[in-house]
Amino acid sequence: MIIDFHTHCFPDRLAGRAIESLRRGSGGMNTTYDGTVNGLLRRMDESGVDVSVVLSIATNARQQHSVNDFAASIHNDRLIPFGSVHPDAPDALDELERIAAMGLRGVKFHPDYQEFYVDEPRMKPIYEKISSLGLITVFHSGYDVGFLGRHCSPKRLRNALEWFNGATVIAAHFGGWASFDEVLETLCGQPVYFDISLGCGHVPRPYAKEIIKKHGAGKILFATDGPWQSAEDQIDFLNTLELSDSELDMIYSGNALKLLGQQVFCPADVKQKP
Repeated sequence: MIIDFHTHCFPDRLAGRAIESLRRGSGGMNTTYDGTVNGLLRRMDESGVDVSVVLSIATNARQQHSVNDFAASIHNDRLIPFGSVHPDAPDALDELERIAAMGLRGVKFHPDYQEFYVDEPRMKPIYEKISSLGLITVFHSGYDVGFLGRHCSPKRLRNALEWFNGATVIAAHFGGWASFDEVLETLCGQPVYFDISLGCGHVPRPYAKEIIKKHGAGKILFATDGPWQSAEDQIDFLNTLELSDSELDMIYSGNALKLLGQQVFCPADVKQKP
């Protein structure tokens, strides 16, 4: 079984504009699907992915309600949507309660887009609320190709971890995109998961091997950052890292099943993959 823990899609009416804006901001990165729900599902079928976690971002304080309504509307056996809140929204704590009530399993933050530092004291009540609701938190961590600076550096994320009171936190992009020495020095061994999104062609193989070795395969999640990278590329990349079958099983789906519940991911018509 393959679970992709980091994908994106948008309402059909917005997908074209959203993808084009993101492509321009990234300097023209290619996409593997059109950013729609059906496009994601087709890409999953083509690449052998059984289930995808869909991550959305509330890029301003007014947007969070519509973002979360869309997320809730696409939930099915193959798509597990997360919600988002904006730190500047006066009702952020109430919206977290609504996210949990709608059955969304977690929240995504992109501190660069949302313009906050991950360890700002004003974030502590938000993280504590997330923890009390049993939600998972995913952070874009490290640099982003569309921004100068890092609002979520590995060091800053380590500072913030204690505010989650043991709730699950995931640092995307091998713990911090283009910040791999800092990941090895400050985040490996901490109570945080890493996803491997944007690994192939972007993370030097020696860093990928060392991060997984030092942090442990039990805290690594398969991910693509679709539509920006394909599952096939990520699978090929993993196959160069000299991991054992048991380590690959954990990364492909075992760790995600523990986080999100095996019953969520095992409808009768989904076959286990080696």
